[in-house]
Amino acid sequence: MTSPAARRPAPGRARTIDVVIVGGGQAGLAMSRCLSEAGVDHVVLERGRTAESWRSERWDSLRLLSPNWMTRLPGWSYQGDDPDGYLTAGEVAAFLDGYRSSFGAPVLTDTTVSRVTSVENGYLVETDQGRWRARAVVVASGACSHPHVPAYAEELPGHLVQLTPVDYRNPGQLPDRPVLVVGGSASGLQIADELSRAGREVTLATGEHVRLPRTYRGMDIHWWMDTLGILDERYDEVEDLAKARRLPSLQLVGTPERRTLDLNGLTERGVSVVGRLGGVHGSRALFSGSLGNICRLADLKERRLLDRIDEFAAERGLEAEIGEPTRPDPTVVDGSRLDADLTAYGSVVWATGFRPRYPWLDPTLLDGSGRLRHDGGVAAAAGLYALGLPFLRRRKSNFLDGVGPDAVELTTHLVGHLERVASSVRS
Repeated sequence: MTSPAARRPAPGRARTIDVVIVGGGQAGLAMSRCLSEAGVDHVVLERGRTAESWRSERWDSLRLLSPNWMTRLPGWSYQGDDPDGYLTAGEVAAFLDGYRSSFGAPVLTDTTVSRVTSVENGYLVETDQGRWRARAVVVASGACSHPHVPAYAEELPGHLVQLTPVDYRNPGQLPDRPVLVVGGSASGLQIADELSRAGREVTLATGEHVRLPRTYRGMDIHWWMDTLGILDERYDEVEDLAKARRLPSLQLVGTPERRTLDLNGLTERGVSVVGRLGGVHGSRALFSGSLGNICRLADLKERRLLDRIDEFAAERGLEAEIGEPTRPDPTVVDGSRLDADLTAYGSVVWATGFRPRYPWLDPTLLDGSGRLRHDGGVAAAAGLYALGLPFLRRRKSNFLDGVGPDAVELTTHLVGHLERVASSVRS
């Protein structure tokens, strides 16, 4: 089903519409649903297919980090028979396809935005399929649009195959030689674990990370964080919002057996865990010597959260309904290995995070690292909004479960903006 708003502009002419949404993933579709309910004429511009990143930029074994019962968007939620399981990437794409069809979202696929320019009472949005004149624009292109690779990657020996999580699919892609995985958050740990299980010799270089058990006292860790209100903590309630938005993804993996994945498990499996990769000198990779301190800090923060859970359980009288408070063992790492001869390796996987990219936006709207400046998703430029970014309005803003509440609040602000623009035009 396609709404009238999804028709492409006539050649050479800009079509007028209230709102253009850039991105057809969960954030763009959630915003589309909210605007549809508000009666706002809009279009969703997607560079590929709906949920393109879930289709073509995920490795084969990837599953969501959050359980299926948290897979919910405005007017749509998981309806399967495995609420405590974890959707595969393909299942997420199918879920979003169903969501799009459920309300006839006006999505134009295979449409790449090339420029967004401020004009009188709105914006001119230029694409490879025509131009749009809109009163407002919502940037919903995602927080993981561009994998970050440090500049010194260019200094690595030429024989090394270098991949990011966007390129990696399975162990068979890589040469049958040792692998260096750089990055100790969710992607890095999962890829290192998969490579090790496939019989590869793996070195994992990790810096700051967030360690948590998959389940605690019989419940998924996300259930606890949701129940305690941690995931709903708002952007205007934290002391250091910039730091909160940079927080690494949780060291978790979604598996049918709900197993915990941490540095101890990798070490027991034979993975060599080293400190953060600080640079390259010739053919040698140089690692930080602060691994022990970083792990102790991660363990401390984990204990604090588990203490908070125990206190909550005691206050609410839940002890009889949940499991015993069995704590994970402290992280045990060597930390003495400070370098590696890269001539012995065949590949490097850069699991060093992502950066959003907005080459089509006015650079003055971005900060020094290329991120869009905004206050809870409302940019300084009137009529420009963002959705789906880390801690946009809530700690869970970039989760499937988080874009919906953010979209509802931004829709209220956006509708108010449209009314003000309409009033100014009439006067």
